[in-house]
Amino acid sequence: MPATGGFTGPRSAMEDESEALEFGSVLPTAISECTVTLMAARSSILSTAETRRPLVASMAVREFARGGFHGTTIADVARESKISPAYVFKLFPSKERLFVAALDDCFEQIVAALSAGADSAPAQDPDSVLFAMGSAYAELIQDRTLLMLQVHAQSVADIPEIGDALRAGLAKVTTFAKTRSGGSDDAVQHFIAYGQLCHLIVTARIEEIPEAWAMLLSRGIRHPA
Repeated sequence: MPATGGFTGPRSAMEDESEALEFGSVLPTAISECTVTLMAARSSILSTAETRRPLVASMAVREFARGGFHGTTIADVARESKISPAYVFKLFPSKERLFVAALDDCFEQIVAALSAGADSAPAQDPDSVLFAMGSAYAELIQDRTLLMLQVHAQSVADIPEIGDALRAGLAKVTTFAKTRSGGSDDAVQHFIAYGQLCHLIVTARIEEIPEAWAMLLSRGIRHPA
């Protein structure tokens, strides 16, 4: 008797086998497509994180320079970065790691400024290059942000991660000054020492004091207004 309505009769073993083979051929493709989609999504997330990380570090430079390590919160940096505190923690798992990233950014800016200063020196002998680098650094710390971040870093250098990052930054600056200028050890030591004296003069506003001791310390050192 012919089948009627929606009833098509019992399926044969060959039909079942054929459908199974067809499904089996589609399944690996579907899994493969899902895997590719997940990998692409993960790559996009990582790419976004890598883009965000230096931007957040840049905001952290300003916030930590203003409030110091203990006086600045993750929420402060998140607010300035226009992202959530949770996302900042995703990029930097601790406040120490965030401060270190800010300090690394600070020293990168310093080396870049010294390099530009050295390139602009009217002559390329060691004394001229070191003098030009000093002038470039004085210009760089005009707004006090990088200067104050270093001061705050020195005040919490007993925190291992921050102490290590501070020493690494100073090593980078000293090595660059020595290599780029070709100056003697004494000349480079004098250059670094003058930089620290500049820090003292700027932070304590010694240039503004019309007294003999202050004029002695700041003699020959002037910073852009």
